[in-house]
Amino acid sequence: MASGGEHHEEEEEYYGDAATIGALRPLYAGYAWADVASLGPESSGHAVRVRGAAQEVRAVGRRVAFLVLRQGGATVQCVVAGGGAGGDGGMARFAAGLSRESVVDVAGAVSLPREPVRGTTQQLVEIKVEKLHCVSRAVPALPIGVDDAARSEEDVARAKAAGEQVVHVGQDKRLDYRVIDLRTAANQAIFRIQCEVENVFRQVLLSEGFVGIHTPKLIGGSSEGGAAVFKLDYNGQPACLAQSPQLHKQMAVCGGFGRVFEVGPVFRAEDSNTHRHLCEFVGLDVEMALRDHYTEVCDVVDKLFVAMFDHLNDKCAKELEAIQRQYPFEPLKYLRTTLRMDYDEGIRMLQEAGVHVDPMGDLNTEAEKKLGDLVRDRYGTEFYMLCRYPSAVRPFYTMPCPEDPRYSCSFDVFVRGEEIISGAQRVHVPELLAAQAAARGIDVATIATYLDAFRYGAPPHGGFGVGLERVVMLFCGLGNIRKTSLFPRDPRRLAP
Repeated sequence: MASGGEHHEEEEEYYGDAATIGALRPLYAGYAWADVASLGPESSGHAVRVRGAAQEVRAVGRRVAFLVLRQGGATVQCVVAGGGAGGDGGMARFAAGLSRESVVDVAGAVSLPREPVRGTTQQLVEIKVEKLHCVSRAVPALPIGVDDAARSEEDVARAKAAGEQVVHVGQDKRLDYRVIDLRTAANQAIFRIQCEVENVFRQVLLSEGFVGIHTPKLIGGSSEGGAAVFKLDYNGQPACLAQSPQLHKQMAVCGGFGRVFEVGPVFRAEDSNTHRHLCEFVGLDVEMALRDHYTEVCDVVDKLFVAMFDHLNDKCAKELEAIQRQYPFEPLKYLRTTLRMDYDEGIRMLQEAGVHVDPMGDLNTEAEKKLGDLVRDRYGTEFYMLCRYPSAVRPFYTMPCPEDPRYSCSFDVFVRGEEIISGAQRVHVPELLAAQAAARGIDVATIATYLDAFRYGAPPHGGFGVGLERVVMLFCGLGNIRKTSLFPRDPRRLAP
C-alpha cells in the first residue's frame, strides 16, 4: 500500500488535476513562465512553464499525445511522450483525456521540430512536456467549438461545394456564447486592434494639447433634443442616459479647458437593427476652441486618423493578418493629406453619375455609398471629408456659414462609403442658438441649461464624435458592428 501511495504522489508531481494554483508552485520550480507568442528558435533548450487552453488533443498510441496549447491568439504544439513515474505513458493518457478548452499548465523544454509544425502560430518550436496539470476542466460538450467559430465564410462554402459536413456558427449563436467566440484568432486580433485605436486617439490628442475629461452619463434631459433616449427614474426625478457628451464637452471648453476629448459610453434608444447601429457604443469625442475657422477641427481629424491608420498598418500586421484569414478585406486606401470636398461638389459628382439627389437635402445611405465609390475611383482614397453641409440637415446648434447661412460650418467624414464622423462649429452665441432652436420647433425652455452655458462668455468652438466600434469595423472591412463590440447591445440583445 505504501509503495502504491508513493507512486501516486510521484504521478501527481508530474501530471493530474491541480487542487489550487498555489499547490503547483513548488512542482514547477526551475521552469520560467513564458508567453506562447514569445517562443521562437532562440528559446530552444529553455525550461519553460506556460498556461493556456487545450485547443486540440491527439493521442498517438498509448504513450504519446500531441497537445496544441493556445494563449490569446498564439498556439504551440506540446509533445507528451511517456512521462510521469517510470515513463509508463500515464501523462500521455492523462493529456488524451483532457476536454477541449480546459485550462492547463505545461512545463518542459523548448525544442526545434524536424519540420515546421502546421496549424500553430509558433511553427518553428514545440515543447517537450515534462509536467502537465489541469487548472480548470471545460465541460466535455461545448455549445460552440472554437474551430467552428473560426471558420471563414469561404471555408464553409468550399466544404459545402465538396459535399463535406461542416458546422457554420451564425452571428446570434456566436453572441449567445461570446466568451467562447472571443477565443478565435480573428476576435483576439479585432479587440487588440480596438485597443490600439483608442491608444492612438489618446496619444495624438494629448500631443496636440488636449485634456482628457469624463462627462456624466446620467442627465436630466435628452442630450440632442431627440426622443431616442433610455429613460429612467433618478431618485424620483425623470432622467435619461446620455446620447452624447455634446453639452458637457462644450461646457468644459467654456470652462477654460480649450481642447478636450473623451472616451466613454454613449447610449441610443433607436430601434435600428442595422449592420452599423448599437444601443450602447464607445464614443471618441473631441471639442476645441477655434482661432480662425471651423476647418481647424478638420485639421485635427486629418492628423489623428492618418496617424491611427499608419499605426495599425505598421504595428499591427499580425493582428490584421489574423482578421484577414477569417474575414478577408482590402487594405484601406487613404491619402497623406485627407481629401476635403464641399457638399456641393459631392452633389455634382452624384448628379453627373445619374443619381437623383436634392442639392439642399441630406444624403441617404445609398447616395453615400455611391459617392464613396466615385471618390475612390477619382481620387484614390476611401477616407475623405465632405464639408459645408446645408444648414437644414444639421442640428440646431450648428453654426451657419457667415457668407451664406443656407450652408453650415460642418463636415462629415467617410470610410469605405459609410459616414463615420460628424463634426461642426457650434453656435456659441445664446441669442442665435435660441433663434435656431425655435425655428426648428424646439421649446427653448427645454434647453435652458444648454443656453445658459453660453451666457457667461464662450469662445468660438467646434468638435466631432466617432464610434470606436465603427472605426474598427470599417478599417477592417468587417461588415457588421457586432463583430467589433465585445458584448453588443442592440435593440434585441441585453445578454450576455
